[in-house]
Amino acid sequence: MKKEIDGVVYDVPQHMAVIMDGNGRWAKKRLMPRVMGHRAGAKTLERCCEEVWDLGVKYFTVYAFSTENWKRSADEVAGIMDLFRTYMKDLAERGIKNNMRIRIIGDKTAIPQDIQDMIRNIEEKTAPMTGLQFNIAINYGGRDEIRRMVAKIAGKVKAGEITEEDITEEYISGNLDTWDIPDPDLLIRTSGEERISNYLLWQLAYAEFYFTDVLWPDMNRNEFIKAIKYYSDRDRRYGGAK
Repeated sequence: MKKEIDGVVYDVPQHMAVIMDGNGRWAKKRLMPRVMGHRAGAKTLERCCEEVWDLGVKYFTVYAFSTENWKRSADEVAGIMDLFRTYMKDLAERGIKNNMRIRIIGDKTAIPQDIQDMIRNIEEKTAPMTGLQFNIAINYGGRDEIRRMVAKIAGKVKAGEITEEDITEEYISGNLDTWDIPDPDLLIRTSGEERISNYLLWQLAYAEFYFTDVLWPDMNRNEFIKAIKYYSDRDRRYGGAK
Protein backbone atom coordinates (compact mmCIF):
# COMPACT_ATOMS: atom_id res chain seq x y z
CA MET A 1 0.00 0.00 0.00
CA LYS A 2 1.21 3.50 -0.85
CA LYS A 3 1.51 5.92 2.05
CA GLU A 4 3.08 9.33 2.50
CA ILE A 5 5.52 9.39 5.41
CA ASP A 6 7.23 12.66 6.31
CA GLY A 7 6.56 14.01 2.83
CA VAL A 8 7.76 10.93 0.92
CA VAL A 9 5.47 8.29 -0.64
CA TYR A 10 6.53 4.72 0.16
CA ASP A 11 5.21 1.28 -0.66
CA VAL A 12 4.50 0.13 2.91
CA PRO A 13 4.41 -3.61 3.72
CA GLN A 14 1.00 -4.89 4.73
CA HIS A 15 2.58 -7.46 7.05
CA MET A 16 5.82 -6.77 8.91
CA ALA A 17 7.52 -9.54 10.89
CA VAL A 18 10.27 -8.81 13.40
CA ILE A 19 12.93 -10.83 15.19
CA MET A 20 13.47 -8.73 18.30
CA ASP A 21 17.15 -9.48 18.91
CA GLY A 22 19.69 -7.78 21.16
CA ASN A 23 17.97 -7.42 24.54
CA GLY A 24 20.75 -9.29 26.33
CA ARG A 25 23.51 -7.33 24.64
CA TRP A 26 21.71 -4.07 25.38
CA ALA A 27 21.70 -4.97 29.08
CA LYS A 28 25.32 -6.19 29.04
CA LYS A 29 26.52 -2.89 27.59
CA ARG A 30 24.92 -1.20 30.58
CA LEU A 31 26.24 -3.74 33.13
CA MET A 32 22.70 -4.91 33.85
CA PRO A 33 21.23 -8.44 34.21
CA ARG A 34 19.89 -9.87 30.94
CA VAL A 35 16.31 -9.75 32.23
CA MET A 36 16.58 -5.94 32.39
CA GLY A 37 17.22 -5.99 28.66
CA HIS A 38 14.07 -8.04 28.14
CA ARG A 39 12.10 -5.52 30.22
CA ALA A 40 13.45 -2.67 28.12
CA GLY A 41 12.55 -4.66 24.99
CA ALA A 42 8.96 -5.09 26.22
CA LYS A 43 8.65 -1.31 26.69
CA THR A 44 9.99 -0.79 23.19
CA LEU A 45 7.45 -3.25 21.81
CA GLU A 46 4.55 -1.26 23.29
CA ARG A 47 5.77 1.88 21.57
CA CYS A 48 6.56 0.11 18.29
CA CYS A 49 3.00 -1.20 17.95
CA GLU A 50 1.80 2.40 17.82
CA GLU A 51 4.59 3.44 15.45
CA VAL A 52 4.12 0.71 12.83
CA TRP A 53 0.35 1.28 12.79
CA ASP A 54 0.94 4.99 12.27
CA LEU A 55 3.30 4.12 9.41
CA GLY A 56 0.59 2.08 7.66
CA VAL A 57 1.39 -1.52 8.66
CA LYS A 58 -1.73 -3.69 9.12
CA TYR A 59 -0.18 -6.93 10.47
CA PHE A 60 2.73 -6.95 12.92
CA THR A 61 4.22 -10.28 14.05
CA VAL A 62 7.05 -10.46 16.58
CA TYR A 63 9.25 -13.33 17.77
CA ALA A 64 9.11 -13.18 21.57
CA PHE A 65 10.20 -16.66 22.71
CA SER A 66 11.31 -19.57 20.53
CA THR A 67 11.09 -23.30 21.11
CA GLU A 68 14.89 -23.18 21.48
CA ASN A 69 14.86 -20.45 24.13
CA TRP A 70 14.02 -23.05 26.80
CA LYS A 71 17.72 -23.96 26.60
CA ARG A 72 18.68 -20.69 28.30
CA SER A 73 19.44 -20.60 32.02
CA ALA A 74 16.57 -21.42 34.37
CA ASP A 75 16.84 -17.95 35.89
CA GLU A 76 16.56 -16.21 32.51
CA VAL A 77 13.62 -18.36 31.39
CA ALA A 78 11.82 -17.75 34.69
CA GLY A 79 12.48 -14.03 34.33
CA ILE A 80 11.04 -14.02 30.80
CA MET A 81 7.92 -15.88 31.95
CA ASP A 82 7.44 -13.36 34.75
CA LEU A 83 7.87 -10.59 32.21
CA PHE A 84 5.12 -12.17 30.06
CA ARG A 85 2.85 -12.16 33.12
CA THR A 86 3.55 -8.48 33.74
CA TYR A 87 3.26 -7.52 30.07
CA MET A 88 0.00 -9.41 29.58
CA LYS A 89 -1.65 -8.20 32.79
CA ASP A 90 -3.39 -5.28 31.09
CA LEU A 91 -2.70 -6.22 27.46
CA ALA A 92 -6.36 -6.89 26.67
CA GLU A 93 -7.35 -3.44 27.94
CA ARG A 94 -4.53 -1.82 25.93
CA GLY A 95 -5.63 -3.73 22.86
CA ILE A 96 -9.23 -2.57 23.21
CA LYS A 97 -8.15 1.02 23.90
CA ASN A 98 -6.03 1.06 20.74
CA ASN A 99 -8.43 -1.01 18.58
CA MET A 100 -5.67 -3.67 18.32
CA ARG A 101 -6.36 -7.38 17.88
CA ILE A 102 -3.83 -9.56 19.67
CA ARG A 103 -3.09 -13.21 18.98
CA ILE A 104 -0.38 -15.57 20.19
CA ILE A 105 1.10 -18.10 17.77
CA GLY A 106 3.17 -21.12 18.72
CA ASP A 107 2.64 -24.21 20.87
CA LYS A 108 0.83 -22.75 23.87
CA THR A 109 0.54 -26.13 25.62
CA ALA A 110 4.09 -25.93 27.00
CA ILE A 111 3.59 -22.45 28.49
CA PRO A 112 2.66 -22.21 32.22
CA GLN A 113 -1.09 -22.60 32.70
CA ASP A 114 -1.64 -19.15 34.20
CA ILE A 115 -0.07 -17.56 31.13
CA GLN A 116 -2.24 -19.75 28.87
CA ASP A 117 -5.29 -18.42 30.73
CA MET A 118 -4.10 -14.83 30.22
CA ILE A 119 -3.57 -15.50 26.51
CA ARG A 120 -7.09 -16.91 26.14
CA ASN A 121 -8.55 -13.84 27.81
CA ILE A 122 -6.51 -11.44 25.64
CA GLU A 123 -7.44 -13.20 22.40
CA GLU A 124 -11.15 -13.37 23.25
CA LYS A 125 -11.44 -9.75 24.36
CA THR A 126 -9.51 -8.25 21.44
CA ALA A 127 -11.01 -10.48 18.70
CA PRO A 128 -13.43 -7.75 17.48
CA MET A 129 -10.70 -5.12 17.13
CA THR A 130 -10.12 -3.89 13.56
CA GLY A 131 -6.91 -1.86 13.86
CA LEU A 132 -3.39 -3.30 14.06
CA GLN A 133 -3.39 -7.10 13.92
CA PHE A 134 -0.66 -7.84 16.45
CA ASN A 135 0.72 -11.38 16.63
CA ILE A 136 3.18 -12.55 19.29
CA ALA A 137 5.15 -15.77 18.71
CA ILE A 138 5.67 -17.54 22.07
CA ASN A 139 7.14 -21.04 22.29
CA TYR A 140 7.22 -20.83 18.52
CA GLY A 141 9.53 -22.58 16.07
CA GLY A 142 9.07 -22.80 12.33
CA ARG A 143 9.97 -26.49 12.20
CA ASP A 144 7.70 -27.25 15.16
CA GLU A 145 4.84 -25.41 13.46
CA ILE A 146 5.35 -27.47 10.30
CA ARG A 147 5.55 -30.67 12.37
CA ARG A 148 2.26 -29.83 14.08
CA MET A 149 0.68 -28.99 10.73
CA VAL A 150 1.83 -32.30 9.17
CA ALA A 151 0.49 -34.27 12.14
CA LYS A 152 -2.86 -32.47 11.88
CA ILE A 153 -3.20 -33.11 8.15
CA ALA A 154 -2.03 -36.74 8.49
CA GLY A 155 -4.75 -37.28 11.07
CA LYS A 156 -7.35 -35.88 8.68
CA VAL A 157 -6.13 -38.17 5.86
CA LYS A 158 -6.21 -41.17 8.21
CA ALA A 159 -9.75 -40.31 9.29
CA GLY A 160 -10.84 -40.06 5.65
CA GLU A 161 -11.73 -36.37 5.98
CA ILE A 162 -9.43 -35.42 3.10
CA THR A 163 -7.40 -37.13 0.38
CA GLU A 164 -3.80 -36.59 -0.66
CA GLU A 165 -5.04 -34.56 -3.62
CA ASP A 166 -6.59 -32.04 -1.21
CA ILE A 167 -3.20 -31.11 0.20
CA THR A 168 -2.39 -27.97 -1.79
CA GLU A 169 -0.13 -25.11 -0.74
CA GLU A 170 -3.25 -23.18 0.21
CA TYR A 171 -4.48 -26.07 2.34
CA ILE A 172 -1.13 -26.26 4.13
CA SER A 173 -1.18 -22.51 4.79
CA GLY A 174 -4.68 -22.89 6.19
CA ASN A 175 -3.44 -25.34 8.81
CA LEU A 176 -0.57 -23.24 10.14
CA ASP A 177 -0.69 -20.96 13.17
CA THR A 178 -1.04 -18.02 10.78
CA TRP A 179 -3.95 -19.61 8.91
CA ASP A 180 -5.91 -16.36 8.50
CA ILE A 181 -2.98 -13.95 8.28
CA PRO A 182 -1.29 -12.96 4.98
CA ASP A 183 2.36 -13.93 4.66
CA PRO A 184 4.89 -11.30 5.77
CA ASP A 185 6.07 -8.86 3.12
CA LEU A 186 9.07 -7.70 5.16
CA LEU A 187 11.17 -9.33 7.87
CA ILE A 188 13.27 -7.10 10.13
CA ARG A 189 15.95 -8.51 12.41
CA THR A 190 17.72 -6.26 14.86
CA SER A 191 21.19 -6.49 16.50
CA GLY A 192 23.23 -7.26 13.38
CA GLU A 193 22.49 -10.98 13.12
CA GLU A 194 21.57 -12.15 9.60
CA ARG A 195 19.60 -15.37 9.91
CA ILE A 196 15.93 -16.23 10.43
CA SER A 197 16.46 -18.56 13.41
CA ASN A 198 13.62 -21.00 12.71
CA TYR A 199 11.05 -18.20 12.34
CA LEU A 200 8.05 -18.44 9.99
CA LEU A 201 9.89 -20.83 7.67
CA TRP A 202 6.90 -21.42 5.39
CA GLN A 203 5.52 -17.88 5.51
CA LEU A 204 8.76 -16.03 4.67
CA ALA A 205 9.12 -17.66 1.24
CA TYR A 206 8.85 -14.35 -0.64
CA ALA A 207 9.48 -11.79 2.10
CA GLU A 208 12.14 -9.12 1.80
CA PHE A 209 14.77 -9.25 4.57
CA TYR A 210 16.11 -6.17 6.34
CA PHE A 211 18.92 -6.46 8.89
CA THR A 212 19.99 -3.63 11.19
CA ASP A 213 22.72 -3.32 13.82
CA VAL A 214 20.31 -1.51 16.14
CA LEU A 215 19.59 -3.48 19.32
CA TRP A 216 15.89 -4.13 19.84
CA PRO A 217 15.43 -1.86 22.91
CA ASP A 218 16.78 1.02 20.77
CA MET A 219 14.43 0.37 17.84
CA ASN A 220 12.41 3.45 16.89
CA ARG A 221 10.26 5.08 14.23
CA ASN A 222 13.23 6.31 12.19
CA GLU A 223 14.64 2.78 11.98
CA PHE A 224 11.26 1.46 10.82
CA ILE A 225 11.18 4.14 8.13
CA LYS A 226 14.65 3.02 6.94
CA ALA A 227 13.33 -0.55 6.68
CA ILE A 228 10.22 0.62 4.82
CA LYS A 229 12.36 2.63 2.41
CA TYR A 230 14.49 -0.46 1.76
CA TYR A 231 11.32 -2.50 1.14
CA SER A 232 9.80 0.18 -1.06
CA ASP A 233 12.89 0.21 -3.28
CA ARG A 234 12.82 -3.56 -3.83
CA ASP A 235 11.56 -5.04 -7.13
CA ARG A 236 9.31 -7.88 -5.99
CA ARG A 237 8.75 -10.38 -8.81
CA TYR A 238 7.71 -13.53 -6.89
CA GLY A 239 9.77 -15.73 -9.19
CA GLY A 240 8.55 -14.04 -12.37
CA ALA A 241 10.49 -11.90 -14.84
CA LYS A 242 10.10 -8.35 -16.11
